[in-house]
Amino acid sequence: MFNLKSMTAAAAIAATASVAYADNPMVGGAEMFADKNIVENAVNSADHTTLVTAVKAAGLVDTLSSEGPFTVFAPTNAAFGELREGAVEALLQPAAKKQLTEILTCHVVSADAMSTAIKGMVDDDGGAHMVPTVGGCMLKATYQGNKIMLEDERGRVANVTIADVEQSNGVIHVIDTVMLPAKQ
Repeated sequence: MFNLKSMTAAAAIAATASVAYADNPMVGGAEMFADKNIVENAVNSADHTTLVTAVKAAGLVDTLSSEGPFTVFAPTNAAFGELREGAVEALLQPAAKKQLTEILTCHVVSADAMSTAIKGMVDDDGGAHMVPTVGGCMLKATYQGNKIMLEDERGRVANVTIADVEQSNGVIHVIDTVMLPAKQ
């Protein structure tokens, strides 16, 4: 039987649980939980279905579900849509797995870098900080006001549209452009 004391305790627990995630932004219409890993959260974002499909096709699910820490610059479906016509479909083919993996790992840094840390590195380096990715790409991070930008090795610039989405194994920053490795 419920009494006032147990109802008050239940309400306090529920309030604490909602506060734990109140600072984590919604992404793609889904709540992002700081106690879930990158893959567990990304699969719920309606804005990242292409990225999730690509991560599965590249065989990176286990990696991005592991302990980390990782910083993932996560391009949206719209960002993938800006690639040349047919590019995404071609990259999802088994024969393109190596190229797809190279592109995806150019979005991953082996560290937990919140936006304040990125801005601090940019400041320490005089206005631009070179970010080595696990895929071997170098991204140039800059910022203006609260807006962080990344430039890939081809000169393509991505804006961080949602920053600091905490994960149990790192952080996601949503970006509006797919980062590409240098032309080979």
